Amino acid sequence: MSDLAIVDVGVSYGRFVAVRDVTLAVPAGTTLALVGESGSGKSSLAHAIARLLPPGTGLTGSVQVGGRELASLRGRDLRDVRGRVVSYLAQDAMAALNPVMRVGRQVGEVFARHQGLSRRESAGRAGDLLRRVGIQAPDLVARKFPHELSGGMRQRVMIAIALALAPEVLVADEPTTALDVTVQAEILALVRALQAERGFAIVWITHDMGVVAEIADDVAVMYGGRIVEQGPVRDVFAAPAHPYTRALIEAAREQPDTAAKARFLTIVGQPPAGELPSGCSFHPRCPVAIDRCSTERPGSRLIGEGRHAACHLAG
Repeated sequence: MSDLAIVDVGVSYGRFVAVRDVTLAVPAGTTLALVGESGSGKSSLAHAIARLLPPGTGLTGSVQVGGRELASLRGRDLRDVRGRVVSYLAQDAMAALNPVMRVGRQVGEVFARHQGLSRRESAGRAGDLLRRVGIQAPDLVARKFPHELSGGMRQRVMIAIALALAPEVLVADEPTTALDVTVQAEILALVRALQAERGFAIVWITHDMGVVAEIADDVAVMYGGRIVEQGPVRDVFAAPAHPYTRALIEAAREQPDTAAKARFLTIVGQPPAGELPSGCSFHPRCPVAIDRCSTERPGSRLIGEGRHAACHLAG
């Protein structure tokens, strides 16, 4: 398996810039969680890595898997890497699956299109794959339509499709958001087991800090299209260096029983929806901002082993 390298990636939709100069590395066999509020640029970055941006979108920088450049691929070359080199796991399985095609055929279609297998051979491979992702009675499930399955079952089918061709990188865009806690735990355990078996790298997009703690080795925090902090999950959770990271963790932390009637902790204000403010883009919401924060944008700097933060006060 191969490493994923993202270097100075930018994404723009016309004049609106969604992702700005993002550089990240995800070694094979590890998971990077990408977190932040809605509008921070997480999904745009996920689509850039998986090369699923809509036509006309501006993409700059480099996306490499095992040294192979993906950002410049077009046409057949791009189709060849989808599913084989990098695969995408969507949030809404019901929207991603074809509602009028039986589940087994949808999984088998991957083998038919990419490996030229017959319908019978594809059906056999599909059944094996459905069994591998923990679906009981795969032959029965293969004959069902997506609406006849539970949310957790549909997500398992999506995982089967995403991993059918043994990709080197899996981009998971909030795939457990709509699932209840028990099913979410089952899906996370399944993905971890498959990763341990196959050794692929994962970029896991989420806003759930509990999921980050459960599945990730490293975490990168996005705000205003930029990475404001990154590092090993344990280190970042134990001592967040950026005020935004600290606020996200505090907002997700469970309150003690004695504080049952206390107000939920929130981050004051709203993330930038258009042009970024001057200086640090978080400074209008930051409780510890100094004068320098409103005029000078902080660059990302090393603050510890494997840790970076873009904050004038970090470290």
